[in-house]
Amino acid sequence: MTTPELLAPAGTPEHLETAFAYGADAVYAGQPRYSLRVRNNSFKDVSALGAGIERAHELGKQFYLVSNIAPHNDKVRSYLRDLAPVLEHKPDALIMSDPGLIMLVREHWPDQPIHLSVQANAVNWATVEFWRRQGINRVILSRELALNEIREIREKVPGMELEVFVHGALCMAYSGRCLLSGYMNHRDANQGACTNACRWNYKPVQHSHDQTGDLIATSANAVETYEPKEILLEEPNRPGGFIPAYEDEHGTYIMNSKDLRAVQHVAELVNMGVHSLKIEGRTKSTYYVARTTQVYRQAINDALAGKPFDMHMMNELEALSNRGYTEGFLRRHVPQEYQTYEQGSSYLGTQQVVGTITDADDRWLTIDVKNKFAPGDQLELITPSGNLRFSANTMENRHGEAMDYAPGSGHIVKIPRPESLPEKLDFTYLTKIFPENTGG
Repeated sequence: MTTPELLAPAGTPEHLETAFAYGADAVYAGQPRYSLRVRNNSFKDVSALGAGIERAHELGKQFYLVSNIAPHNDKVRSYLRDLAPVLEHKPDALIMSDPGLIMLVREHWPDQPIHLSVQANAVNWATVEFWRRQGINRVILSRELALNEIREIREKVPGMELEVFVHGALCMAYSGRCLLSGYMNHRDANQGACTNACRWNYKPVQHSHDQTGDLIATSANAVETYEPKEILLEEPNRPGGFIPAYEDEHGTYIMNSKDLRAVQHVAELVNMGVHSLKIEGRTKSTYYVARTTQVYRQAINDALAGKPFDMHMMNELEALSNRGYTEGFLRRHVPQEYQTYEQGSSYLGTQQVVGTITDADDRWLTIDVKNKFAPGDQLELITPSGNLRFSANTMENRHGEAMDYAPGSGHIVKIPRPESLPEKLDFTYLTKIFPENTGG
């Protein structure tokens, strides 16, 4: 049985360190100009990328450089110039999608490993075989594949490494090939500037018709007393194939996809020989990286040990904010299993980060507060060596004065150190468990 790689996102050096602390084998990050994450990217220059690559190698881990935009001529002209100094630091692979850029890299650096990005939309074994013949080392399969299709690709092209997304945001278009953001506000998703226009809150507005029959707004504001609508959509050539659509006073979210969670399928993916299991989320928090990496590390280890699936891992992922979970296209479901029609924002999750540990002694933990919490709240410490649930019965400020609660970000408080706490507290998060979710 192949031992798969666990691949985590690294939008910043802190994300990189967190991912490795919680069990990732590799991380991926990109130059903002040439990857699909222009915003919220700390790897903006060669020195930052070089330091990240060197740190990964120091830990015996892998670092993959993302270069997966759909480039226009101006970016083709500058690509090789900007890539050359980064390659001197020897990233373990380039993640690429454009055949032209792949051709140029192969010409200039024939020994540089290349992984085909999910943006290339590889959905069948013939495509994977084509890229194998071009010298590609790994194909990141499209998210739109079912488990049986992945298995067939593995069997038909045994000489190619395969990578599969197992967690994170899903796109309503084929792996990001979407024009909505570019059309709505001139921020092209294919150039890394997606504004998630599919998730916006589109509200109904009072209107009439102009002389040509086009609709025009008669009020600058959305209708205040809007009657909610529930609609069943039917395509004429598919009678009986209904798609529900909902619209309320907040708008409609028919294009808003749920988030992928495939931890329950890790064992099957491991058994069929998938080489890398990938977590999406370069713009997510370090807490997200810690929690997802920790859970999927356990899932892989359990699969390799032949253990039955632990449903507790599903609950662990519920702790994170999400748009509702789906297993995507790995198994076929009705449309409402993929889309969240009721809202465009994330659900809060069953837990919330309330602080990080800045200091610890035999009696107290010093907390840099992020969100409000109080004595008596059910808490959990998330650490690389395991998690610990407890409740603090008292709280003090930095001057030793008792506090009824920690107000929120910007405050420093102390709580009693729980028993059985690991000595090493690097990359540790303190979370609050909401009262209705203390089980699991």
